[in-house]
Amino acid sequence: MAIYRMAESAEVLGVSDDTLRRWADQGRVRTTTTATGSLGIEGRDLADLAAARAGLTPGPDADEGTGRRDPGAATSARNRLSGIVTAVTRDTVMAQVEMVCGPFRVVSLMSREAADALRLEPGVLADAVVKATTVVVETATVRPR
Repeated sequence: MAIYRMAESAEVLGVSDDTLRRWADQGRVRTTTTATGSLGIEGRDLADLAAARAGLTPGPDADEGTGRRDPGAATSARNRLSGIVTAVTRDTVMAQVEMVCGPFRVVSLMSREAADALRLEPGVLADAVVKATTVVVETATVRPR
């Protein structure tokens, strides 16, 4: 499972690095040490915390969101919500992908093939790109396991 830096985790949660570090000091967030010796949060733990902040499970209150736009991505969509995948339900043809983007819960239906190609699972950072009534989920890069 991926481990995300504190700054990256804070952006996903819509809080400051300092807030996230205080939560860690208070025991509200489980942290781990990365391969480089930095403090980080495992993807699944980050997904659980994001879901709690969105009101899907008990946890800290959410009151702000965040967004990130990949300057290298060429797209006509202007509404991009950065977040973390909290659940993926697959059948033989389709996949339902749930994300928390700041305080918002976003659900996208896509082909199973697309979800598999993006390696979507709880704990993966992704962007929900909204255009009209369609939500497209993108990852910056496919991260090796």
